[in-house]
Amino acid sequence: MGNEEAVFFSRVLTETTLSFHIIYATIGVGVPLMIMIAQWVGIKKNDEHYILLARRWARGFIITVAVGVVTGTAIGLQLSLLWPNFMELAGNVIALPLFMETFAFFFEAIFLGIYLYTWDRFENQKKHFLLLIPVAIGASFSAVFITMVNAFMNAPRGFDIANGELINVNPLLAMFNPAMPTKVAHVVVTAYMTAAFVLAAIAAFRLLKGSNHEYHKKALYLTMKVGLVFAIAAAIIGDFSGKYLAEYQPEKLAAAEWHLETSENAPLIMYGILADGEVKYAIKIPYALSFLAHSSFTQEVTGLDQFPEDEVPPLYIHYLFDIMVTIGMWMTLLAAVFWFGMKRGWKMVSTKWFRWLIVLGGPLSIIAIEAGWWLAEVGRQPWILRGLMRTQDAATTSGHVDTMLVLFCLLYLVLGVGSVVVLRKMFRNNPVEREIEDRDSEKGGDVL
Repeated sequence: MGNEEAVFFSRVLTETTLSFHIIYATIGVGVPLMIMIAQWVGIKKNDEHYILLARRWARGFIITVAVGVVTGTAIGLQLSLLWPNFMELAGNVIALPLFMETFAFFFEAIFLGIYLYTWDRFENQKKHFLLLIPVAIGASFSAVFITMVNAFMNAPRGFDIANGELINVNPLLAMFNPAMPTKVAHVVVTAYMTAAFVLAAIAAFRLLKGSNHEYHKKALYLTMKVGLVFAIAAAIIGDFSGKYLAEYQPEKLAAAEWHLETSENAPLIMYGILADGEVKYAIKIPYALSFLAHSSFTQEVTGLDQFPEDEVPPLYIHYLFDIMVTIGMWMTLLAAVFWFGMKRGWKMVSTKWFRWLIVLGGPLSIIAIEAGWWLAEVGRQPWILRGLMRTQDAATTSGHVDTMLVLFCLLYLVLGVGSVVVLRKMFRNNPVEREIEDRDSEKGGDVL
């Protein structure tokens, strides 16, 4: 295997691992907040259905955490095995956020274990609820610290360079680089949004399959309302992300928008195809790119003509941007119609076809997360550490990466299928109706 093949298979394996891991990581960040919200609502309203929501979500959450630990460990292993030159150059810089991410996970896991063990042991549910706060904080900060590593790769700061080495490292300055605020905010908020829409899809599916229980109706209303809030927040943060790219990574913004030539009054290009250097069949929103980049409808936006050809990201990232934005807009509209329709008593939002749209929203939200992550990673190419190290110079020269790819793909297949089977069996064997009956019969028991 030549070096080009080693680079190719290293990129494919890393992309495969991240694409699989991001599903469980997103759920792992978003679901703890949903559990906390459900239990808080249940306490405030003295509603056993919301308390049971928190309980059942927490039970399923354990499975996704277990798979996320395996895939997260695989990522750490692959950083050293597949990208040794990168780790040699930047390892002492990213070591602190990687350690903090591990610490945040253990912080979450400890309190999650206590939370699960102490169900029904508190007479005052508010005391039990307090255990969820560190769980949600730990889950969110796991995402914060690992995203700081990615942000550093896009905007490396906090060191000096001497003889090809990073010296005089200031870890805090490296962690709090210009890319950090928008990247961290976008990752965390979209994780909350995606988790809410995935849980909404499950509730809508149960209603469609004949379980017309009030529990599922409350779950659907709560998750769609939370999803709407975070979908709007994601759109606002997306605007800030565009302004960051315009200032610090203009080549990425230009590639994502097929902005070929520097110009004022720049339109935002959606969809279309690129043929012979010309954009065709696209929807152009006048002045929108200038506004996205600079909050001005007329200001100049740097085009791809200002960058060397070997430093321009792959132009197919435009389609990734289209997918992410289109799904985000659709889910925001769907959630808004549902919320407003529920408030106004519209029968439409309770029809089968509308609930099928909500069910479809679950996998669509996951696809949007995947597209956004690919956009972030591919949009940085050809750099693994922007401006300092190219991806081809960071990879291993091992001749066995293709074998590793096959083995890891088999592992992910087993984990993916296994987690789905376990979760499906867990909830099919213990439907909510039976659990409500069991809890009603146990209410006479002692609690601490």
